[in-house]
Amino acid sequence: MGIFKNNKTVRFCYLGLLCLLGGALFFGGCASMEWLFGKEEEKPPSELMDQAMDDLARGYYKSATEAFQKIKDRYPYSKFAIVAEMKMADTLYMQSSYDEAYDAYKEFEKLHPKNPSIPYVIYREGMCNYKQMKSIDRDQTHSMMAKEDFGRLVKRFPKSVYAARARMKIRKCFMDLAQHELYVGRFYFKKKKYRAAAGRFQYALEHYPDVGQYYEALEYLGRCEEKLAKK
Repeated sequence: MGIFKNNKTVRFCYLGLLCLLGGALFFGGCASMEWLFGKEEEKPPSELMDQAMDDLARGYYKSATEAFQKIKDRYPYSKFAIVAEMKMADTLYMQSSYDEAYDAYKEFEKLHPKNPSIPYVIYREGMCNYKQMKSIDRDQTHSMMAKEDFGRLVKRFPKSVYAARARMKIRKCFMDLAQHELYVGRFYFKKKKYRAAAGRFQYALEHYPDVGQYYEALEYLGRCEEKLAKK
């Protein structure tokens, strides 16, 4: 009987130990895991950056973002932290999350206004809007914002390689904005709303004279004036 009793006691103690260990793991979380297996080895920022850039190149955006965030959290005063901040914006851009990327680039520009990468950052701000430009029959807010971003880049950093790219994008923005004005103007003209149509054609002539829409806008403006003169 004593043997059975001792066996029961041992089993009971063993079961209690398992319950205690399970509770520690459940309630202690990461701290308990560190107690059992040791703390995760902290990689140096250069190694984390290599890992993040490799993940980014492979399209592993989640793991890349996590690695960039670790750099920012663990090494906030290292030279890699600023790079990680910008690359997190790039990661959003590469996932076509343009609004979020735009905010991230703007925040970077605000926090690091003298950083050598600012021309690139402003260019990407413009591209976030450029990528969302809509057809000429729809709202042109992104076309206008892209034009302003690219224009600011060209004005501040005229000799930058990104300024050269921005100039080409600006022309496309101007063309879309001009065509939008003509589209709306023609719509008003068909509806016999000649004064509203004339305002659109006049605006196109004044603001977008050099993108190939000038003579069409001028012709329509003349026709509107003729119609208005007969009233």
